[in-house]
Amino acid sequence: MKALVYTQPKELQLQDLPYPGLVPGEVILKIDAVGICGSDMHAWHGHDPRRNPGLVLGHEFVGTVVASDAPGFEPGTRYTGNPLITCGVCDYCVQGRNNLCSNRAMVGMTRPGAYAEYMSIPATSLIAMPQEMSDLAASLTEPAATAWHAVNLSIRALVRPLHECSVLVIGGGAIGMLAALLLRHLGVTRLTLSEPNSLRREAVANHAGCQTLDPRGQAPAENAYDYVIDAVGAKITRQQALVAIKPGGVIMHVGLQDWGSEIDMRKLTLAEITLLGTYTYTTADLRATVAALHTGAFGDLAWVEQRPLIEGPRTFEDLDQGRSAAAKIVLVP
Repeated sequence: MKALVYTQPKELQLQDLPYPGLVPGEVILKIDAVGICGSDMHAWHGHDPRRNPGLVLGHEFVGTVVASDAPGFEPGTRYTGNPLITCGVCDYCVQGRNNLCSNRAMVGMTRPGAYAEYMSIPATSLIAMPQEMSDLAASLTEPAATAWHAVNLSIRALVRPLHECSVLVIGGGAIGMLAALLLRHLGVTRLTLSEPNSLRREAVANHAGCQTLDPRGQAPAENAYDYVIDAVGAKITRQQALVAIKPGGVIMHVGLQDWGSEIDMRKLTLAEITLLGTYTYTTADLRATVAALHTGAFGDLAWVEQRPLIEGPRTFEDLDQGRSAAAKIVLVP
């Protein structure tokens, strides 16, 4: 089968790899579509020590079962999936917080991912979806669930209802775009998105209908927002979030571009700022997100670009150089 293999920093190669073996409890999927995640880009840059050369990346997928060794998962049925392979028995799993599983593995990190014609995966990781749902919408389940999980965690911490809040989203990539679309759906009217790429700013303005700003020339206003989502996670964006948040506000930290940085702990303390971190999503989030995507809660998805899998190497370069307006590119084997 054909697969995109991460061979060294800033290099993907289309290679012929063996067809996956079928093991008990797993299925083999024919991949119908797979998205490019920011974490895949992070790995491609050589910045993720958990993802080593020789790996097939890709974890935002939809596929059709072609072989099954799991009862109830029949060939010909389409699924999206949870790329986190969880144990099901640790404290976090039994609490329904399997995104924090103590023994988790991951598709496209500890096992071959979905940038391939076929992929094996435990049947317990599959997420049922309407069979008439489009490949494009289904392939967005994983990133959309990240936004869904982050926003719902934030709502618990906000002092006032979400729709009353002034909100800043930092970053116009897929998570920032999906968060903005979800916030609009949930009734937020005072919404601003900060993004340096002019193509992405235009796309966000057109599809999310919110104000945008270029942080290179217009920093977010100080003490102006009740709620800030940092969908980048760089040193500078963490600093911007702390400056922009009002006293008593909530910052949701989603992105992980930089592993560490200083933040203004004095303001965090004296202004009673709530700083939250989030990691991926639960299985319940994924199921809810499938329904939300299918019913149009995230809009018409016209901002998503599709390309053939064989164009993967060039696509990563285009994303790296900011040559695409699309916040999300989906590859089709």
